[in-house]
Amino acid sequence: MTMALLLDASLVVLVFAVAVWTVAVRDSFAAVIGYAIYGLLLALVWVRLAAIDAALTEAAMGGGLTGVLLIRAAVRLRPTAPAARAELPGPLPRIAAALLSGIVTIALAAVVLTLPDPAPTLAPQVAEHIATTGLGNAVTAVLLAFRATDTLLEAVVLIFALLAVWALTPDDLWGGRPGPRYDIDRHGLLAYLARLLPPLGIIVAIYVFWVGADLPGGKFQAGTLLAAMWLLAIMAGLVDAPPVSRRSLRVALVAGTVVFLAIGFAGVPLAGAFLSYPEGHAKPLILIIEAASVLSIAVTLGLLVLGPPERSERP
Repeated sequence: MTMALLLDASLVVLVFAVAVWTVAVRDSFAAVIGYAIYGLLLALVWVRLAAIDAALTEAAMGGGLTGVLLIRAAVRLRPTAPAARAELPGPLPRIAAALLSGIVTIALAAVVLTLPDPAPTLAPQVAEHIATTGLGNAVTAVLLAFRATDTLLEAVVLIFALLAVWALTPDDLWGGRPGPRYDIDRHGLLAYLARLLPPLGIIVAIYVFWVGADLPGGKFQAGTLLAAMWLLAIMAGLVDAPPVSRRSLRVALVAGTVVFLAIGFAGVPLAGAFLSYPEGHAKPLILIIEAASVLSIAVTLGLLVLGPPERSERP
């Protein structure tokens, strides 16, 4: 048995074991920790599959921001845990849920195993036309050149998700500050990390954004890093969450989508189609879209984690 095969087998066992433990554990907080570990293990799986862009996204979202979001939810729901345990479903619903999960798993496995070998792919077409974009990273080329409409709609979906969260705001707090005001020891470990990590995180985010045109990385990974650094500073009590009525905050939210749309519509007279790029100008235009989107993604993800406004505009 080669070392690579041993590593892959160990990774499969770990992923399966953590998944089962996360589902089976009774404590919600422990389940959230298991979910975050599961996300980090999946990032390693993507690395083994040579999908570095997917690994970066999985680590940032599955093991990072989603974990923070679920931890906040678990803390909020902890007072209701005794009542929830008293209303646990009986054996019949549990058996039905287990059977349904097993059927879905078997169906998905059957679909994957019956795929033709080699599996259908558009990789040759991407490799043939990627030179026209001036990009070296095929993932960035696909997301922002060959299927740019999908990427634009994904940005719009993020904004709609945030609007749905804001819709939960009580009327008297509309326009206020999201999340609680964190009052933490300014000389403690969390405050120390909040002073140390954000400058490094910002530099790494700029690097990940810049190299994303030619190497693994890009706007989403960079935006997620910036959101994580912002949330760290807020949760350490170094800064307060801004009121959602602040105009500059709303401009930052829509900047990426507005720039994306503007360049897309400019492509109609200049390149003959919506979201088409003039010959020789694709790469700089894509970088402009990504630069604006990094800020919007960071602000949107950060506000999604913070939740609806819970306090007035005054600090």
